Amino acid sequence: MISLYRPGTGILHRRSAGAKLGLLAALALCVSVLPLGTTGTAILVAAVSSLYVVGGLGWRLLAESWWRLRWLIIVLAGALWIFVGLDEAVRNAGRVVALILLVALVTRTTRMGDLLDVLQRLLRPLRVFRLDPETAALAISLTIAMVPVLAGFLNQVRDAQRARGVRLGPRAALPLLVLTLRHADDVGDALAARGLAR
Repeated sequence: MISLYRPGTGILHRRSAGAKLGLLAALALCVSVLPLGTTGTAILVAAVSSLYVVGGLGWRLLAESWWRLRWLIIVLAGALWIFVGLDEAVRNAGRVVALILLVALVTRTTRMGDLLDVLQRLLRPLRVFRLDPETAALAISLTIAMVPVLAGFLNQVRDAQRARGVRLGPRAALPLLVLTLRHADDVGDALAARGLAR
C-alpha cells in the first residue's frame, strides 16, 4: 500500500493513531463550524503550520507542503475573491488549507497499519448493519491518504504545463484525472497483491 509516512521521533510520532485521528476529527469539525474572521483564519493556518515544526517534521517538509498547495490556494482563493469578496476568500481558502495540512500531518506521522487498526476498532459496532469494518477502514484510510497525494498531482500537472508554456486552466483536469486513475490502479494492484482486493 502506498504510504506517506515519514519515520521520526517527534511528539506527534509518539502519539497513538487513535489520539491523532480523534484530534483530526475534532479540529476538522471546529474549523468547519466555528465562525472565524480573517485574523482568526490566519492564526489557525499559522498554528497548524507550526505543528509541523513542533511535531518533529521540520521546516523543509512544511515548506514542501505549502509549495504543493500553491496552485490550489491561488485558484481557490482567486475564484472566491471574484465571486464572494476578499474576506470570504481568505476565510474559506484558509479553512481548506488548514484541513489539508492537518490531514497531511496525520498521514506523515502515522503508519497506515496503525490507522487501519484504529478505524477497524471504531467501525466494529457497525457490523450490526452488515458493514465490514476492515473494508470500511481501508476505504477511509485511503481517502485520508489521497488528500496530499492529489495536491502533489496538481503540482506535477502545473509544473508540466508551465514547462510547455501553458496556463493552468480547464485543460489541467484531463492530466490530473489520468494521474489519479493511474494511482488508483497502482493502489488496486498493491491491494490485490496483498490479498486485500479482487
